[in-house]
Amino acid sequence: MIEDHRHLPDSNRLSVLIAAILLAYALGRLIESKGYQIDFNILGVGFTLPLNLNLASTLMASALTAAGMDWLLRGHPHKDAEASLQHWILPALTAFILGLPLYILPFGLSWWLTFGAGGILLLFIFLAEYIALDPSDIRYPAASAGLVALSYTLFLVLMITLTYFNVRLFLVGIIVFITSGLVVLRALHLRTGDWEFSWSIGIAIIITQLSAALHYWPVQPIQYSLILIGPLFSLTELAQNQFEKIPLRRAGLEVIAGLIVFWAAAVLIRS
Repeated sequence: MIEDHRHLPDSNRLSVLIAAILLAYALGRLIESKGYQIDFNILGVGFTLPLNLNLASTLMASALTAAGMDWLLRGHPHKDAEASLQHWILPALTAFILGLPLYILPFGLSWWLTFGAGGILLLFIFLAEYIALDPSDIRYPAASAGLVALSYTLFLVLMITLTYFNVRLFLVGIIVFITSGLVVLRALHLRTGDWEFSWSIGIAIIITQLSAALHYWPVQPIQYSLILIGPLFSLTELAQNQFEKIPLRRAGLEVIAGLIVFWAAAVLIRS
């Protein structure tokens, strides 16, 4: 008989971790600090990178989230000696993406709503990653599917945020490359159990090139995001189908279907 696994993280650890992450966001916004900037040139093109306490708190929250996820997993009864790096990716990415609107939004009701929703989102991610540690847990399929869906949703939110606030192209390119690569890497690891760096880097390059081509197009932020997430989703599905040795014709049809769904949504929103 298969043992029924239904483990959950320690509630005290979980509450302390979420409180610490939210405190990092709050301190970054409530404490006023002088901003700095780094000017540099790449191939004769000048760039400016702003540095301030808000950005530092976002990066600190991401690092704290990754470390906290590992702390939670150490209390899992089925935690083995293997590294749990794969379980850090999505929580850290979530903390970074959550920090961007908290960094940009004016301090008021919208900021507090985002702040509260972010805390709830982190709670669900910590629970899902904790469950996903044990493939024999009966909730593993639901947790795995939820993490994959959430990774695409986070990418969608990130793209909307970047375009809505007119972030410069070189920063958009860097952020898109890193985040899209991490989304693909985590999604494929959940489905195949392997680190597929070649697929992740290849898909990230394609999405980054597409984002650069669309950067100055007169499209709404939600349209821009849907146009990007279409190939991101479809190419990730193609990679998974290749590992599952699904016939190329069927895999190609699924890729085309995914593109049609997301790109049709982008067209319908504009109309």
